[in-house]
Amino acid sequence: MEFQQKCSLQQLNTFGINVFASYLNTFTSIEELDFCIKNLPTKELLILGGGSNVLFTKNVDSTVLLNRIKGIQLIKEDTDFVYVKVGAGEVWHEFVLSCIANNWCGVENLSLIPGNVGAGPMQNIGAYGVELKDVFHELEAYEIKTGKLCKFSPLECAFGYRESVFKRALKDQFVITSVTFKLAKKPAISTHYGAIQAQLNEMGITNPSIKNVSDAVIAIRQSKLPDPKQIGNAGSFFKNPVIAITKVRELQEKYPSIPVYEIDANESKIPAGWLIEQAGWKGKTFGNFGVHKNQALVLVNYGGADGNSIEQLSREIMDSILEKFGVQLEREVNII
Repeated sequence: MEFQQKCSLQQLNTFGINVFASYLNTFTSIEELDFCIKNLPTKELLILGGGSNVLFTKNVDSTVLLNRIKGIQLIKEDTDFVYVKVGAGEVWHEFVLSCIANNWCGVENLSLIPGNVGAGPMQNIGAYGVELKDVFHELEAYEIKTGKLCKFSPLECAFGYRESVFKRALKDQFVITSVTFKLAKKPAISTHYGAIQAQLNEMGITNPSIKNVSDAVIAIRQSKLPDPKQIGNAGSFFKNPVIAITKVRELQEKYPSIPVYEIDANESKIPAGWLIEQAGWKGKTFGNFGVHKNQALVLVNYGGADGNSIEQLSREIMDSILEKFGVQLEREVNII
């Protein structure tokens, strides 16, 4: 396995930012990963999956390893569930489609989320009322320091809202190699979140299957979100802020139409896209980059933009939301 030198990462990140890595290699197995780690030509390391949750602002003066471990395997089942082990290098949406084809239930609301399976637990990806932690059983990860393969339970992953232990205490210490999902044999259809039910009504479906739900989610996402193959983007750039109920009431008094999703008696979630749109950012363009016209959460590269310009735009948006609403936005995308 030879390391390539001075490689462009433009085709390896969905923003399409043209930066270069000092060295690049690809691994398709734990053995190849182990070889790469033990023979790194640089001290610094970056693991890259689908490149759908990263914004490059400079050249990467380190070794970039592409995780391409594949495989979707039914490892066990019981009366109610199947347990499916998936290689971290599998494309997430292709895994979802495989589940639907096999009538494995639980990930249909997560259709068309960009990226690879290995990034799912790191971010605790979620959409339309479902999060990865809801169907998670365990994962295996390679410890970079020791070369050991370790297993992590749901508790050990410390899942939160777009969070896990791999973004905090164990950041850059492990490489996720596989994820095992606990998927239901009988569907528990969830259509209450967002516009799923309205989309199903439009499709004339009254008794939806998991494929119907997936099709509805795909239709909604395609109507709102730009295809990274056509317009560079990383999907939702900001997290939906979770704020104290006292602040929620204050905002509701001033903005009666503000959408609020209650978490518990003390906190609620406010859509970041609504805040950004109300602040006047939706659809704004600045030469070759800007805010998408259909979804204010999405920052876009129309072609040739550099990461620093997009990062600066994100900071200006965050500052304006803090000034107007007194709410601090947090980026979902990793800035490198």
